[in-house]
Amino acid sequence: MSLTHRQENGIDVVSLPERLVMANAGDARAELKQIIQAGSGRVVVNLGDTEFMDSSGLAVVVAGLQAARKMDGDLYLAQMSDTIRALFELTRLHTVFQIFDDETAAVRAFG
Repeated sequence: MSLTHRQENGIDVVSLPERLVMANAGDARAELKQIIQAGSGRVVVNLGDTEFMDSSGLAVVVAGLQAARKMDGDLYLAQMSDTIRALFELTRLHTVFQIFDDETAAVRAFG
């Protein structure tokens, strides 16, 4: 599995896979951390293609947030489906992350 990664205005933009579950969470976590540590610590995770995520997938995103903040950066989420947003609200993680409707707004929020 490979995450899609590109840079935009010094911000790392990462797209997660269609399904982020226990089977691929370890690889996704390692790859996301590597991207964060090699960059500025400012990350936008695009969830537009992610249709399903379990608790292992949530752990990947939380680990990414922790890695970004260790670098005095942050991790913003963008383009969540209603299903993924409901999962974040159920777990109250929507109070921890900044969530944007689209990727462009998330990138701009870094200033």
